[in-house]
Amino acid sequence: MRKELKKYGGGIGQILEWFYPPFRRIVSRQVFLYGATGGLNIVFDWILYFIVYNFVLQKQNLSLPFFTFSPHVAALGISFPISFFTGFLLQKYVTFSASLLRGRTQIIRYLLVVALNLTINFLGIKLLVDVFHFYPTPSKMAVTIVTILVSFLCQKRFTFKA
Repeated sequence: MRKELKKYGGGIGQILEWFYPPFRRIVSRQVFLYGATGGLNIVFDWILYFIVYNFVLQKQNLSLPFFTFSPHVAALGISFPISFFTGFLLQKYVTFSASLLRGRTQIIRYLLVVALNLTINFLGIKLLVDVFHFYPTPSKMAVTIVTILVSFLCQKRFTFKA
């Protein structure tokens, strides 16, 4: 299984390398791969969420024995773990493939970085919207820029350090 993942990761990396030359003067190869794989995973997550919300849940509540989830929250709960793992695998086998840390250590660290980013998102939006009274969408955009930078540095120097 690991050989297959390395093989597919290498193949995805080679495809992405084809698009890298116009960006060579602007960003390093690793930054480009990080942005490309992250962007691919975001689009995958959006598509998956759309499919789960519209076709799996059919915009209906998800009733469990002790709790009922609204369709948009249930779709998030179903799609997030999948996109979490695809994001991890893309980072591990495409962007940061030189890391020698064990996979178990990497995935725990990856989860910690994701939790940190969720916290930054929540606190940043609360601060900008509720305290400084900025508009929500530009606030989210500004916080996203911060989380991208924090995430890249954490993934490079903590989760997948070489």
